[in-house]
Amino acid sequence: MSVVKINVLTVPAEQRAELEKRFASRAGAVENSDGFEWFELLRPVEGTEQYLVYTRWRSEEDFKAWMEGPMQAAHRGAPEGEAPKRPAASGSTLWSFEVVQSAGPKA
Repeated sequence: MSVVKINVLTVPAEQRAELEKRFASRAGAVENSDGFEWFELLRPVEGTEQYLVYTRWRSEEDFKAWMEGPMQAAHRGAPEGEAPKRPAASGSTLWSFEVVQSAGPKA
C-alpha cells in the first residue's frame, strides 16, 4: 500500500520565490530514490502562507530510507567556501497518510 507524505511549509511572502527556486534546482534529488512514486510542490493561492510538498512512496520503509540517506545529504549545509543559506520556510509539519483508494482519468 502506497503512503503519502505532505510537508506543510510556512513560507512568508518575501521568501516564496526563493523556496520555489530551491525546489527547482533540486531536480533528481528524490526522483531516483527507490520506492518513490510522485512529487508535487503546491503553491497557496489565497488565505495562507503554507506550501504543501506532496510525495508518494511505495512503502513507509522506502520513505524512511530516503529520509535517512539522500534527504539528509540534500539538506546538509552549504558547500565548502559558501555561506549557509537561511531557510526559506519559517515552519514545517509532516502529515502522513496511507492510500486507501485512488483513481485516475478514464481512458
